[in-house]
Amino acid sequence: MNIAIIGAGAAGLAAARHVLVPGFELDVFEMGPELGGTWVYTDDVGKDQYGYPVYSAMYKGLRTNLPKEVMGFPDFSIPDQEKSYLSQQEILHFLNLYAEHFDLKKYIKFNTMVKDVRPIDQKWQVTSVEKPTGKEHVNIYDSVIICNGHYNEPIIPNIPGQELFTGLIDHSHNYRDPAKFIGQRVLVMGAGPSGLDLTLHISSVAKHVVLSHRVSEPIKTQYPENVEIKPDVKRILDFNKVEFIDGTCCCFDTILFCTGYRYSFPFLHESCDIRIDDNHIQPLYKHMIHIDRPSMCFIGIPFNVCAFQMFDLQARYYCKYLKGEMLLPSTEEMRMHTRKDIENRQSRGYVKRQMHMMGPDQQSYYNELAEEAKTTPIPPVMVKLRDLSVRRLYDDLINFREDQYRIVDDNNFIKIAN
Repeated sequence: MNIAIIGAGAAGLAAARHVLVPGFELDVFEMGPELGGTWVYTDDVGKDQYGYPVYSAMYKGLRTNLPKEVMGFPDFSIPDQEKSYLSQQEILHFLNLYAEHFDLKKYIKFNTMVKDVRPIDQKWQVTSVEKPTGKEHVNIYDSVIICNGHYNEPIIPNIPGQELFTGLIDHSHNYRDPAKFIGQRVLVMGAGPSGLDLTLHISSVAKHVVLSHRVSEPIKTQYPENVEIKPDVKRILDFNKVEFIDGTCCCFDTILFCTGYRYSFPFLHESCDIRIDDNHIQPLYKHMIHIDRPSMCFIGIPFNVCAFQMFDLQARYYCKYLKGEMLLPSTEEMRMHTRKDIENRQSRGYVKRQMHMMGPDQQSYYNELAEEAKTTPIPPVMVKLRDLSVRRLYDDLINFREDQYRIVDDNNFIKIAN
């Protein structure tokens, strides 16, 4: 069986590691010059040296917002060290160690952009281009595993009066360091992890930073004195003045959107019949397998998860199917299962863009996959530690990365320092 994997980040590497069994041939397409996906830093924004899009959203000084104890793979942990929260460079080094340990690098086609994927009979035609030379290649595969990540296409809100703003409007996707904000008045929109973190980064050089958000719970982090928390933006009045929904107004030099990303698969031809509506991808069984064409799989779609652990489990699940060791339900049964999952989420008030959110559902999702594939589950301690870390991020952004943890067993961990 000949398999194509698109992307050599953590998800693509986990998929490659489990695909490598006797009788399977593998090509991994990676558009960057090195492995690591979102963990690779580049100064480039917009276009790279070859004129292709830069998808990296990595910025200088980033440290993980989950402890390393949660971020390793089940069969290859992050090497033991005192601290729990690592730098971007340390995670990238770990991914390289993983690839070397499982001898994955020889399968990766670097600087190779996938341009088109389409079904041909019961197989897949993949057209790729070597970025440095422009040379195109067309290959046929029995299966395609898509691991291109979440951070490709930024969501840019349309604020009433936005055309009136005379300052800079940008997205966190293009943020690399705070230098260009020295002495500025900056509006950061969005209170996800990146919005919270970049507010802190930018406040070190800016004159005044306003963090605008729409989350229902108050932000507990004590920011520096030049940071102000405000509710959602109502409109832009003129030139550089912004009005908030509480009626207050402020003037800004820059607006920075930390408003997330759209799932984006620009290389999928319409004949693949993958539909995305407000970040809800259909038709996917278990948030990963194309219901009508199960030889296509997406690794890493669910969010609010133990990411590396989940990538590995999803890859093990799908490879059990590819190897014939596990049968999938009928097409209609997969549709019915997916429909029930959607209805369950809707009954709890989830909107379309939350249809792949796990959060409180993640342990049951992991257990389902492991049970059906008769493979090792993700230990509950991973979910417990992840959830605590997320709470600590929102409660004490400035200090939470000094916390240190140690996993005791499959159900327990201890906090050894803070």
